[in-house]
Amino acid sequence: MLTESQMSDIREHLDKAQNPIFFYDNDADGLCSYVLFRKFIDRGKGVVIRSHPNIDVGYTRKIYELNADYIFVLDRPILGKAFVDEISKLQLPIVWIDHHDADNEDYGYDNLFRYNPGIGKKKSSEPVTYWAYKITKREEDSWIAVMGCIADHYMPDFSEDFAKRYREYWGKVEKPFEAYYETGIGLLARAIGFGLKDSVTHVIYLQNYLINCKSPAEAFLEIESNSSFGRKFRELKSRYDNLMSRAKECVSDKVIFFSYGGDLSISSEISNELSYRYPDNFIIVAYTSGAVGNLSIRGKGVRKIIEKILPGFEYSSGGGHEDAVGARIQAKDLERFKREFEEQIK
Repeated sequence: MLTESQMSDIREHLDKAQNPIFFYDNDADGLCSYVLFRKFIDRGKGVVIRSHPNIDVGYTRKIYELNADYIFVLDRPILGKAFVDEISKLQLPIVWIDHHDADNEDYGYDNLFRYNPGIGKKKSSEPVTYWAYKITKREEDSWIAVMGCIADHYMPDFSEDFAKRYREYWGKVEKPFEAYYETGIGLLARAIGFGLKDSVTHVIYLQNYLINCKSPAEAFLEIESNSSFGRKFRELKSRYDNLMSRAKECVSDKVIFFSYGGDLSISSEISNELSYRYPDNFIIVAYTSGAVGNLSIRGKGVRKIIEKILPGFEYSSGGGHEDAVGARIQAKDLERFKREFEEQIK
């Protein structure tokens, strides 16, 4: 976990930053953590990162365009040597806040400040949004913080305070995915996730809207409106519901294996809801694009299973949390991957 001293250090970095740039991961945790910090210091620009696993060095051009004096990286497990080296030429400080398994690469840059609750004596894995809220301490922003946390499958210890403040958007929930799929604030969190699937121009609109938004009630009006965010949410929600219906037809005793293609990469969202609806099953959702299959895999101890079988697949990669991982293999190997996975869980 992050110590009080570390949180104090991050506040000092935020205070020093007069024109910061916040690079954040392309999910609700990344976006919500940026919004919390932006509301706290009332300055800085946000840039969503969509490259994996490293941050593409091309994103550094934003530092020049915006004349940034401080770099914050939120919810990214790997920076990438080329990215850090480019920033080191400018000698700008990088404040890296993440919660994934530690990246052990030595970036060799003295102006890189790393904060990860998984590093240290008391290891934990709370989302970046959780720590952003603990650092900024603005109760009026608790609804933003709860969205980022439950979207990352984490129930924060301030959820009861949120429930008292915004009772109509909560309910009798005990688990994070219950909140995510069964409450009003969960619907808003999912809407944000869909919004991040839009063009970069519309994502900038979304992040700026959230910075100025005062309450979940105001946000609900936005997703029901004719704004670009509202229209995109309703369009993607309809397509998502259709894919979920198809995925539910693939339920078997132990494994739900669902493969689809098209122009909408949303396998992580589908696999998360399937794992909530079918907690006793292993979930494999494969999104195929050309010769590549992107897999979102869920299930008890699934990372160990993937670590066993993935080396047998040429040009494969993968990793993640203990019960939730992502992987990439060749599309032609999907059926073999399914067979070998089923062999492992017999």
